Amino acid sequence: MIIKPNNMKWRGRRKSSNVEDRRGSSTGGKIAIGGGLIGLIIVLFQLFSGGDATEVLEQLQDQSGTTTEARELTAEEKELGDFSATVLADTEDVWHEIFQQNGSTYREPGMVLFSDAVRTACGGASAASGPFYCPADEKIYMDLSFFEALHTRFGAEKGDFAIAYVIAHEVGHHVQGLLGTMQQVRQLQQGMSTAEANQLSVALELQADFYAGLWAHHNREYLEEGDIGEAMSAASAVGDDAIQRRTSGRVVPDAFTHGTSQQRMEWFMKGYKTGELQSGNTFPSLGF
Repeated sequence: MIIKPNNMKWRGRRKSSNVEDRRGSSTGGKIAIGGGLIGLIIVLFQLFSGGDATEVLEQLQDQSGTTTEARELTAEEKELGDFSATVLADTEDVWHEIFQQNGSTYREPGMVLFSDAVRTACGGASAASGPFYCPADEKIYMDLSFFEALHTRFGAEKGDFAIAYVIAHEVGHHVQGLLGTMQQVRQLQQGMSTAEANQLSVALELQADFYAGLWAHHNREYLEEGDIGEAMSAASAVGDDAIQRRTSGRVVPDAFTHGTSQQRMEWFMKGYKTGELQSGNTFPSLGF
């Protein structure tokens, strides 16, 4: 993915020191399932096309068990890494301020950039899982090649702010962990039916979209024309209904885990327009 000329204003600004770049030397392992922006997108694609779950997961585990030889990053890869580190720094600044305003202290997450496969405190993962947050080590894991697939296979608009949106979304999961929301949801999901548990997963993901919009609201001075449109395009592309419709030609609401395209766009925009932490309650019936 090439960063476009009308990109977010990021060059020459602070980069986060919490970024670990493992691209070109990632080592695989078992797959960590769940928690990401789009989840196991390749698994979804194959399952909705009639594939066998066990077979698909075994294939991905085999793929993630390989080791990539170390190589020199290209100039474009280095630029994407610098951009990602700048976005993470922006999220740190915004969330430190929001937590301080609410009488609390923000603990910064880490971010790992990897290629093909990676080991985490949540287990191993392949690039097929998409970007995800691991609460066990409080790190965001990003294979930046995901965004090319998001464009070519799912129709998202190309652009740097799609990456920024995803990073801010995964940081939103970190915020949920700090606030205790994620832990409450996981406890409530125990003993629930799959459909009921999925509804809570959707609410969790939509709140992370809201937090991404909240970050964008507080970062408006660095945005360029078209940035929010890129975020909307990415949010629309990873809606459960859009993925199901593209992969199988049918929509199964009970299987939703991240929300529809419309819901994802609406909650991002609500965060962007309000800029208020208290407006992001996607669990009204639970009193969060």
